[in-house]
Amino acid sequence: MKAVLFVSLLLPVAIFSQTAVYRCENGKINLKSTATLEVIEAGCNKLRGVIDPASQSFAWTVEVRYFEGFNSPLQQEHFNENYLESTVYPKATFTGRIIEQVDFQQQGPQTVRAKGKLNIHGVEQERILKCQLENKGGKLFVRSTFTVPVADHNIAIPRIVHQKIAEEIQVSVEAVLTK
Repeated sequence: MKAVLFVSLLLPVAIFSQTAVYRCENGKINLKSTATLEVIEAGCNKLRGVIDPASQSFAWTVEVRYFEGFNSPLQQEHFNENYLESTVYPKATFTGRIIEQVDFQQQGPQTVRAKGKLNIHGVEQERILKCQLENKGGKLFVRSTFTVPVADHNIAIPRIVHQKIAEEIQVSVEAVLTK
């Protein structure tokens, strides 16, 4: 399984090396679980990504263990050990293509859809995510908000904490990419 994940990330990078690409090493990704009895929030500023304007392809990855800001250290431990199993599935990825034709030189915001494979907890799901792209001064700003149903990625929520952890997690992404 790790070999498949490695190849799925390596292939887009090999494709991208032929042209000028946009890269990001410190994008922000935030998670929010709003359940009946508790709101849990966590974030990470180590989202890495690359977008190739020529092929309109992209690849994003984040190491799960870097999420922090939970309500308690115990929540963070449960997140890593019991739910996302970050030692077994260390990364979450999203790779694919932008559906609409995009003029990456155009200044100002553009709303686009990104279609690709979202891999969380070792389970890959095809998704279409709405994103906001904006070229400002040669930098590409990317923003997106979407939900991830935990059941889609075989993340089991024990009945005892069912009212404390939402069945759908709200995800927001902000990244600045440079050539």
